[in-house]
Amino acid sequence: MFEEEKNDILRFEDNSGPVISIISDDLDEQDCNINEGDLGTEIPILALRNTIIFPGTSLPIAVARTKSLRAIRSLKKKKALIGLVCQRNPETEDPDLHDLYDIGVIGEVIRVIELSDDENVTVIFQGKKRFRLNSITQQSPYLKGTYSIIDSTKAEADDKEYEILLDSIRDATLHMMRMFGEPPRELVQKLKSRNSTAILVNYCCTNLPIAAAEKQELLNIDNEKDRAYRLLMILNRETQMMEMKMNIQMRTREELNQQQKEYFLQQQLRTIQDELGGNPQQADIDEFKERALRKKWSKEVAEAVEREIKKLERLHPQSPDYSTQFSYLQTVLDLPWNEFTKDNFNLKHAQKVLDRDHFGLEKVKERIIEHLAVLKLKGDLKSPIICLYGPPGVGKTSLGKSVAEALGRKYVRVSFGGLHDESEIRGHRRTYIGAMPGRIIQNMLKAGSSNPVFVLDEIDKIGNDFRGDPASALLEVLDPEQNSTFHDNYLNIDYDLSKVMFIATANNISSISQPLLDRMELIDISGYILEEKVEIARRHLIPKQLENHGLSPDALEIPKKTIEKIIDGYTRESGVRSLDKELAKVMRKLALKVATKANYNKSLEIQDLPEFLGEQKFSRDEYQGNEYAGVVTGLAWTSVGGEILFIETSLSKGKGGKLTLTGNLGDVMKESAMLALEYLRSHNQYLGIEDKAFENWHVHLHVPEGAIPKDGPSAGITMITSLASAFTQRKVRANLAMTGEITLRGKVLPVGGIREKILAAKRAGIKEIILCKENQKDIKEIKDSYLKGLKFHFVSDIKEVLDIALLKDKVKNPIDLKVKEEAKM
Repeated sequence: MFEEEKNDILRFEDNSGPVISIISDDLDEQDCNINEGDLGTEIPILALRNTIIFPGTSLPIAVARTKSLRAIRSLKKKKALIGLVCQRNPETEDPDLHDLYDIGVIGEVIRVIELSDDENVTVIFQGKKRFRLNSITQQSPYLKGTYSIIDSTKAEADDKEYEILLDSIRDATLHMMRMFGEPPRELVQKLKSRNSTAILVNYCCTNLPIAAAEKQELLNIDNEKDRAYRLLMILNRETQMMEMKMNIQMRTREELNQQQKEYFLQQQLRTIQDELGGNPQQADIDEFKERALRKKWSKEVAEAVEREIKKLERLHPQSPDYSTQFSYLQTVLDLPWNEFTKDNFNLKHAQKVLDRDHFGLEKVKERIIEHLAVLKLKGDLKSPIICLYGPPGVGKTSLGKSVAEALGRKYVRVSFGGLHDESEIRGHRRTYIGAMPGRIIQNMLKAGSSNPVFVLDEIDKIGNDFRGDPASALLEVLDPEQNSTFHDNYLNIDYDLSKVMFIATANNISSISQPLLDRMELIDISGYILEEKVEIARRHLIPKQLENHGLSPDALEIPKKTIEKIIDGYTRESGVRSLDKELAKVMRKLALKVATKANYNKSLEIQDLPEFLGEQKFSRDEYQGNEYAGVVTGLAWTSVGGEILFIETSLSKGKGGKLTLTGNLGDVMKESAMLALEYLRSHNQYLGIEDKAFENWHVHLHVPEGAIPKDGPSAGITMITSLASAFTQRKVRANLAMTGEITLRGKVLPVGGIREKILAAKRAGIKEIILCKENQKDIKEIKDSYLKGLKFHFVSDIKEVLDIALLKDKVKNPIDLKVKEEAKM
């Protein structure tokens, strides 16, 4: 191989376009001439694939075929010449004369670059003269052939048309190059130079991005002006095609919406994340699949969840549906499917826990122990639906915690007070924005087990409006036959609630719909007697308030008498909530004394109460005696427990026998008063009342505490006794109270709230109570300690009531005889 010259440095520019050769810095048209004496009659031939070089241009060509390598290595001197001819078919490996184009270019070897493997050689050629290949004289070891030089027809020196033609070629070439980016400044200057005219055409022909066959047509043109015309036409055609292609690409690119762009970016991000250690989205899906395999759910649920996971895989992470689907699967997988806590079957322990936390409430405790006993024997039992109803503050809600602890179960609570949207129970469908499961499923998530104690607080205060009726939605939840397949709209999968122990609480069951009541086992928690409240205060309330106020357990002692005085004089309730507040007030006063290091008596006596609690708020409901005719003690039920109330009747002289009712009475109570008067009119002979007495005396019936609304039929026998006492002026039996409804025929009907009414009677010092005979069954369900000191009269007719209630004695100042005589007229 010949030695290379060190100063022959050819610079190549990378413009990301078709330009791969340049015009040599010092080349002119004279340099394209060759000394034909240096060639001889034959010349080595180098067959090229898809490459055509024009005179005056330089081009690097990779040489790899064996014959081609031998032809290059056969050149022994610097600037050796070789014939460069393009193949008609680039796939031909061993071309012959018919496989090569007729016209080629004699090229001068400028530099040979050999790689270390000696199998590939890059040779930089400079085109010199066109020639015609006449014949192939040698096939091996490399091609050799005879030739004849072809001279091109020059344009005239002063041809203005040719100059304009060259300028157009320059502009078109620069325009095409700029489509691929800004070309190098030196190249632009060289193209704009007017020194090389014919060379410019050949340079452009060499680097045109067109097929080899079309380039060969340009090389075959002898007239340089014709070649320039043909070149300009091709340049314009290729430029237009490139502009159309770029416009199409631009329009296509603009049509890509933001979601597609984000998709491509996300794909890139996914690739980056994979390189950094994995895709978080795929990691979440894999985690879901793994958690799903560990769940103890049915085959149907497993298939449904598998479908939802596959749906998540198909969603794009930036899609709005992705987060909705992700949250849904998270909720389903977090739910405790057939995951239970172990029940504690130690009945003695359960009884101990219930007795420790709540004093009294024997019915509820008995029911829980029974449930545990059956569960222990059978091993599987549908949990009961218990409804605890009674006045506020009696411990209905807190009882749920004790039951949960006694059973060893999780405890959850949901308050239904003011709830009026059915979706709060059944959940929202996932088609809505912000959809979420209902409160039942939410609390099952919180519980983390399928058998918690679930307290449904204030179930009687559920409302309804245009958004549905939540109470009706609860029918499925609280039905042991249906709640094994509870359907939440959000989950859209049946969930088993049959092992949940539901405990509902209510103040007034009359406001609960009948179908809902039928599904629950009602347990009445009516209230506490004085003795029970004292024990609750000593065992629970006082220690709790001492701790809440940062006081030591021995900071204050409250004797029983003082607690009784607080209950009687500062509270009026069936429960102990107000008592708790009053004790908290005592502890705050005590905390101030302790904090300021003031002296105080460690035993709170009755005479100290005004200092801690102020003056007494309530006077005890006490029996007021029987010195007045027409005043009878009745028993009433209120939302805070039972109370006694007095019915007062007075007579005033007047024609027509007008009846006046006062005391903020409801319609039912007014009807009871009219009913009582009518019965008295029709049975006046039984009591010895003259007929005309009803026409000559106005009757005024009043129930004290007129600001408090009163209603109900249970004051019927009390009203008729009051009217009879007023008309006969006979005394009413001392320490007697009564409750019962009356009919026009004189029958006495049963009423409710018997336990609360009995407690109210005991507080007031009543000794005897008249009740309907049918209420006798209610008395049997009340503890003996509540009944101690009371005598009951069970009646079925009004005459029996009057015989028991009215004494033969007259009051001290009866209506005088004169008035009586006037009444007989």
